[in-house]
Amino acid sequence: MDDREVLGFLSRQARNARFVTSVCTGSLVLAAAGLLDGYAAACHWLWRDQLAEFGVKVATDRVVVDRNRITGGGVTAGIDFGLLVASQLAGETVAKTIQLSIEYNPSPPFDAGSPEGAGPEIVGIVTKRAAKLLELRNASTEKAKANLAANGRE
Repeated sequence: MDDREVLGFLSRQARNARFVTSVCTGSLVLAAAGLLDGYAAACHWLWRDQLAEFGVKVATDRVVVDRNRITGGGVTAGIDFGLLVASQLAGETVAKTIQLSIEYNPSPPFDAGSPEGAGPEIVGIVTKRAAKLLELRNASTEKAKANLAANGRE
């Protein structure tokens, strides 16, 4: 989020890209590059407030498709994301073949994979453990927003 060279590279590549994609906190990088302006996007639940700081329409879905932007939520949403991208690029049969090949048939033992399912106690534990990382990410977000503003984008 702080590397202007990387953000510039992403912006240049996005101009002609069929899809601009990310999973988890990658949405923050796309937002820092100004690539989610006017788009809905997903990211890991801990960072949704950060994503909103960039003016992105934050979604809680595991995978969000908004025109040519495809974003995934937290880490495990990357599998759903990957299958969706595979279907967009090569068709549903290919995506289903991949899904069966990796035996992706999720059935988690607990309904704690989202803040809503986990409940306040578990959310509190995870948030407390991530406090330092949240603090660092807040600082990165503020720097990235300042960089966007300096370049005439807010």
